[in-house]
Amino acid sequence: MHVIKIGDNEFKVETNNGGTSGIINSNEYQLDVVDKDGAFHLIKNHKSYEVHVVAADFETKHFTLSVNGVEVELEAKDKFDLLLAELGMENLGGSAINDLKAPMPGLVLKTEVSAGTEVKKGDPLIVLEAMKMENILKAENDAVVKAVVAQTGKAVEKNEVLIEFEV
Repeated sequence: MHVIKIGDNEFKVETNNGGTSGIINSNEYQLDVVDKDGAFHLIKNHKSYEVHVVAADFETKHFTLSVNGVEVELEAKDKFDLLLAELGMENLGGSAINDLKAPMPGLVLKTEVSAGTEVKKGDPLIVLEAMKMENILKAENDAVVKAVVAQTGKAVEKNEVLIEFEV
């Protein structure tokens, strides 16, 4: 089961067949999905939807989608996130980190910080393009930027250091 939060609305989602069918808040759903060059065309109840992923932060599981031209921000939690929250252990990753590493190979589109910048948890640090999507990498904790290693316009590999933080 997954929980999808859009604004103040929460949806409990159980999926089958790779997500093309399942149950949302006790209501069955069936989708016809076609992947079109990074966008998705969905048909539900004879209504057509064009869906584009605008931004994806896999670390915090926050996503921005464009649905028929309207941007929608959502947060997704899987069964492990829900279990950790139930056990009161959802903030285990709150320890200090020394650097930000690329979660996947990609191209650095933009850096939002420079050496000496004080950042708060959740502040955007770098925009990384990967798999035709822009991913905003955000600060996991409050910190001070020691050095920005990544260069705009340069390709990076998975686990390559992008930003160093003061300890």
